[in-house]
Amino acid sequence: MASPEPLPKTHRALVLPSIGQLLAVKTIPTPQPGPGSVVVQILAAPVVPYMREIYDGTRWTTYPTPLVTGTSAVGHVAAVGPDATLLKPGQLVYVDCTIRGRDDPSAAFLHGIHEGFTDGSRKLMHGEWRDSTYATYAKVPLENCFVLDEKRLVGKPEEGGLGYSFGNLAYIVTPLVPYGGLRDIDIKAGETVIVCPATGSFGGAAVSVALAMGARVIAMGRNLDALKELATLSERVEIVQTTGDVEADVKALQKFGAIDACLDISPPAAAKSTHLRSAILSLRPGGRVSLMGGISGDVSLPHDVIMYRSLRLQGKWMYNREDITALIKLIEVGLLNIGESAGVRIVGEFALEDWDGAFTAAAENTGRGKLVLLKP
Repeated sequence: MASPEPLPKTHRALVLPSIGQLLAVKTIPTPQPGPGSVVVQILAAPVVPYMREIYDGTRWTTYPTPLVTGTSAVGHVAAVGPDATLLKPGQLVYVDCTIRGRDDPSAAFLHGIHEGFTDGSRKLMHGEWRDSTYATYAKVPLENCFVLDEKRLVGKPEEGGLGYSFGNLAYIVTPLVPYGGLRDIDIKAGETVIVCPATGSFGGAAVSVALAMGARVIAMGRNLDALKELATLSERVEIVQTTGDVEADVKALQKFGAIDACLDISPPAAAKSTHLRSAILSLRPGGRVSLMGGISGDVSLPHDVIMYRSLRLQGKWMYNREDITALIKLIEVGLLNIGESAGVRIVGEFALEDWDGAFTAAAENTGRGKLVLLKP
């Protein structure tokens, strides 16, 4: 077997000098692997709709600068540290952006996006794992790399493959977020789950994931056209357009029978919406609610109903390592479709130099299944 190619001395990276300044592509030393790490050659990395707000200071977030920007990604292993036992150069991997302390999993941060809320998470992002994936190469923790079956995922359908592109695989992080919440409340095949709101990027992905898990889905939202599009995914998708009238919305939900669970994945702008209250009031006794949304501040909840019906409400931030492995299996066996036939569309692919165009495209394409990529 041929020896892996040595890493180049330098590589290109999209660097933020300080919060609010313009990003720039710079040539910097190539990261080198050490114990507990792997260097990945990045093929594609997604751009979240609010990426510009993260780096221009509009959205409240904290991180060290200068910073090699980025998030999750897909790439090929370029070099591994001396303690790697599974990962080998040349393997296709998904690189996850949620980095946790090995001796303290609660010390967690989002690679390239947010330093987290503990002294431990800040130490990790300011130190060993500072630089992210909008670059030719990225050094990441071993445990944040997940081997993908390249032959199965990228291979031709006539040869047993699923025919995805590397760009398609960069979408993995989007369904992964709601999957963490759905697994956390133990959604089972045959159960009925409300997804609210269901018409955005993460909400739409949640509908597809819940279907892949065998559930029936009631998709809630304001945009009727987007809801109707979701209904075409499966006969197991029901839709309810929210009206702001809690009593009317509860009746519309309950007409579908007993409802087992609810996944709330509300954006910050939905803080005053009534959809969560309506969803909770529609649940059967013993129902479960996963709170994953980005709402800050307090939310009014029907305390008496929660108590009398023994409802369980629990928050969930992102997902666990086991969730990532399980979701990849759903994709590889074909239960979760992340291709164009399932409504997932790559709407733009950009070089690092055109980061401004990528950020604009991502902000303008916030609906379900719309994917914007940076390709170093």
